[in-house]
Amino acid sequence: MPFGDLLILVYMSSVLLGFSGGIDSTTAVERLKRDGYRVVALTIDTMLSGEAVAKAKQRAEELGVEWYLYDGRERFTRDIVDYFCAEYAAGHTPAPCTRCNTLIKWQILLEEANRLGVEYIATGHYFQIENHNNHYYVVKGIDPAKDQSYYLWGLSQEVLSRALTPMGAMIKSEVKENFADKSESMGICFLEGRPYAEYLANHGIAMAAGEIVDEHGTLQGYHNGIARYTIGQKRGEGLKDGLRVVDIDAEKNRIIVGTSSSLYKQSLYIYDSNIVDVNELLTADDITIKIRGIGVNPKYPVSIKSWKDGYVIDTPDPAFAPAKGQPLVFYRDNRVIGGGIVVGFE
Repeated sequence: MPFGDLLILVYMSSVLLGFSGGIDSTTAVERLKRDGYRVVALTIDTMLSGEAVAKAKQRAEELGVEWYLYDGRERFTRDIVDYFCAEYAAGHTPAPCTRCNTLIKWQILLEEANRLGVEYIATGHYFQIENHNNHYYVVKGIDPAKDQSYYLWGLSQEVLSRALTPMGAMIKSEVKENFADKSESMGICFLEGRPYAEYLANHGIAMAAGEIVDEHGTLQGYHNGIARYTIGQKRGEGLKDGLRVVDIDAEKNRIIVGTSSSLYKQSLYIYDSNIVDVNELLTADDITIKIRGIGVNPKYPVSIKSWKDGYVIDTPDPAFAPAKGQPLVFYRDNRVIGGGIVVGFE
């Protein structure tokens, strides 16, 4: 056979991308295509309107990529919405976006990639992945204003080993310059801009009135439902000037208030953890923590010990206003080495 007649087959790696049709996922498609990947777009319908689904499908067509729709509404309601409501009813402060990334977005991408025979998975999240000592780690994105590593601590090794991060080296302000419509969705998606207390009440969470007491048990006023309050709050029905919510006792239907100084905690207890390398967690002396994605976090390295089925973290720089139910994430420099859910503090 003459050389010119030879058929040369070029293998093109494929990637299944979580796709909303917004700024970030659109840019992610463009970058992956530029890098030579065959991109398949997957829109996960958790509570999307028909208009939003149609927009995502149209944008995928404009980008020239295959598009699939996954009906994730039942899973989303069970694993995220019901959890959110139950946690607030228990006096906790949940982080539904972290849970959604772990149980819904990335897990469904992995399942569907396996079903479709697609090699890699990706989203429009701003983060990176590195391999250290045969372990995969979530790493901060280069844009400190947009880094989303805090919300991805729960991703499994199986997910991270298959994931690509097209937005990890991007600066969000530069990305937005390429779009005429720069609007973005903010906050918890399923609230759709409504106050969370209103949403909870509409979903059957009782808002029974109860006592507000100080740390000595002295009556300070009355609240209109513990689900309307969170740790650190200083304004709301029954809250006096100079006092903040320092704890919530769901069993007694009580709000406990104190001064700001009572909100600083040096010992934090976590359960439901996801740790990449337990030996690293318990032996490294340069681990820092975040208890919130944006806002005040302890600055200095912490000490960590095993505690029951979780861990206790002692921090020389007290954590401000930790709340039961929120994530605590461990970092070594820019690398996420794990995290867990706060269940207590002192």
